[in-house]
Amino acid sequence: MPSLYNRIAGQNRERLAALSDGVFAVAMTLLVLDLRAPTYDAVHSERELAVALAALAPRFATYLMSFLTLGIFWVGQQAQLDRLVRSDRDLGWIHLGFLFAVTLVPFSTALLAEHMTYRVALLVYWGNILLLGALLYWTWSYAVKSRLLKEDTPPEVSAAICRRILIAQSLYAFGAALCAINTYWSIAFIALVQANYALALSDRLRPGS
Repeated sequence: MPSLYNRIAGQNRERLAALSDGVFAVAMTLLVLDLRAPTYDAVHSERELAVALAALAPRFATYLMSFLTLGIFWVGQQAQLDRLVRSDRDLGWIHLGFLFAVTLVPFSTALLAEHMTYRVALLVYWGNILLLGALLYWTWSYAVKSRLLKEDTPPEVSAAICRRILIAQSLYAFGAALCAINTYWSIAFIALVQANYALALSDRLRPGS
């Protein structure tokens, strides 16, 4: 049986939400630090500035992808936290594991931006997304099993959250598999998946939505 301390620790879901918001904010901010403006000494004309900015396109693309990724997972986590009546110590640690995966996103993004043609870099980036999805799925499964949800949470909400994570991860996995052909195909497909979930395109296309 858990000790008294472990039974009372980590029950405040508001503190968990506040920590999550802070970690996401820092991770999103760190992403932009990899976008370095051309230096004055390296640019001597309008044309050279335009060329230098064009050279930043791959880094900007990965920045945008990862910003969308973090935004999608932030929305997903907030949807889960909103349905909790309380937290507990174990759920808190699972969420900390999820936030650990969040802090890795700036690294995996920088790696992909620097080595876009290498499959290893693409697979590391996808592995980061996979870890985020797996831990988010685990947090919800644990919350359901431990009866930490609000009593008015209908079963279809729980099913929808699980289904959304599984479908998204399946699409990301397919995108990663495309690196066997070309890493740019993988990046393009993953970007389309992110755009779909960020803009809720698939929901808008459903009849009656």
